[in-house]
Amino acid sequence: MVGGFPRKQGMERKDVMGKNVAIYAAQAKALEAKANKGVKVLVVANPANTNALMLSEHAPGIPKRDVTCLTRLDHNRALAQLAERAGAPVADVKRVTIWGNHSSTQYPDATQATVGGRPLADALPSDADAAWLKGEFVSTVQQRGAAVIALRGLSSAMSAASSACDHVRDWLLGTDGRLAADDWVSMGVISDGNPYDVPEGLIYSFPVRCKAGGEWEIVPGLEIDEWSRGKITATADELAEERALALECIGEAAA
Repeated sequence: MVGGFPRKQGMERKDVMGKNVAIYAAQAKALEAKANKGVKVLVVANPANTNALMLSEHAPGIPKRDVTCLTRLDHNRALAQLAERAGAPVADVKRVTIWGNHSSTQYPDATQATVGGRPLADALPSDADAAWLKGEFVSTVQQRGAAVIALRGLSSAMSAASSACDHVRDWLLGTDGRLAADDWVSMGVISDGNPYDVPEGLIYSFPVRCKAGGEWEIVPGLEIDEWSRGKITATADELAEERALALECIGEAAA
């Protein structure tokens, strides 16, 4: 689902949300009426997480696990940034996660990352590297979309298309056999009592592994340090605010 209403100059956040709620409510009703109930839905248009949530709310016949949103573009950007910094091929970088919202609050997490099978700290050992990982690395991934628009006046449509292909391929064909057993991808999926204390009912980006046929699971048991916990919570808080705003827009439209 790539259609959405972009924020324009002078528009308030609520104005954009209201327009997208209406778009995704209409699209959801069409899916509910006509689509096979085994359909898999990937939402790309921003605000992607909340658009996906609103679509899911208005298409109750589609299982919530079968509605996802795209954070693979952010994931791929994070891999590229780490590879460049480490002087390694992108394929050598593993175990990176995008947590939360596809927005400037997303958290690109490299605390579990490896390069060429070794801990990231071996590839990036200096104090300057450590500062980069908590500073420029995070902000570059968070702001990359805006930077592309500023440079070329258009969004990174081809990168988004390529990442959507990656997302759908792994979701439908599975990550088993393609990724290392200890690796994963990032996907925006429904939070349903996950192991990382993200409020239930949000569509939130997690580390995910997929089985052929469209099944996915959130990777359990990752150690979360205090700094990362703050980032994971902050982006969840933003998504909760977006959900409340979207529901307010629905209420106003109904009235």
